[in-house]
Formats: sequence, C-alpha cells, structure tokens
Amino acid sequence: MRVAVGCDHGGFPLKQELLQHLAQRGMDVLDVGCFSTQSVDYPDIAEKATDAIRTGQADRAILICGTGIGMSIAANKVPGIRAALGSDPYSARMAREHNNAQVLCLGARVLGPSLAMEIVDAYLDAEHAGGRHAARVEKIMGIEGKYCEGGKHPCQKS
Repeated sequence: MRVAVGCDHGGFPLKQELLQHLAQRGMDVLDVGCFSTQSVDYPDIAEKATDAIRTGQADRAILICGTGIGMSIAANKVPGIRAALGSDPYSARMAREHNNAQVLCLGARVLGPSLAMEIVDAYLDAEHAGGRHAARVEKIMGIEGKYCEGGKHPCQKS
C-alpha cells in the first residue's frame, strides 16, 4: 500500500514522527509536503495528496494540520475523495470500514504522537467492509455527482 502524507506548518513535527512510524511498518510513503515549519496553506497540501490518490500514485493519504478540520474540508472538495477526521482509533477504523475513506486527517495540536500513531494504525489496518456500507458510499458519491458539471462524476475510484 502506498500512502501519501502531507501537512501544513502546524502539522510538520507530527508528520516527521509519523513518517518514522510508517517506515517501521514497512509502508511505501509519498511525502507531499510541507518540509518545514515555515507557514504554508493547508489546501495546497490537501490537493497534492488527493491528486496522488486520483492519479494512482497513492492508495490512501494522511493529512495533518492544527486540528485536522481544515485538511478534511479541503480534501473533501476533491471529487471522488472521502476524507475523515480521526480523533480516536475506533472512528478511524470505521471511516475506512464503513465509509471507505481514502484520506485520514489528524490534528497535531489536539493529538499526542502516541495517540496519532494508534489512530493511523487503526485506519491503515482496516479495509472497506462492502455490503450495505458499499451501497451507502455509492449514495454519497451519487449526491456528489448531482453537483458535478453535467451530472457526471469525474472520479469513480473508490
């Protein structure tokens, strides 16, 4: 599994710790930035990570900002992307199993590194359950498709 990882300046220290953790897990990581604590705009990083998913360069993504909220909002603007804010391991696992979320967002200012790693592990170890959950995800994608240009969904990747 290839995981794109990105952050803004507020998430940079946590990203560095998560990169080490992911390397220990043997994950193939694509670091999409940022690369220091110098101020950057989180929507730019969210777009890079979601583009990696849409183009097949990554299977999933982890995005980090101060609260995780801004990254989540920005990532969810990309057609075909389902991003979830992870605040605990159970919610992160459910985001994957029930909602087939390709992006996990974390808040560096609200999570300690140990909890963040537990959340990431729960998310990465989970798989989409399918069944009735797949039908619900399709309904979500259908809502999104209604508002896309011409009513066509531009990204059918799950």
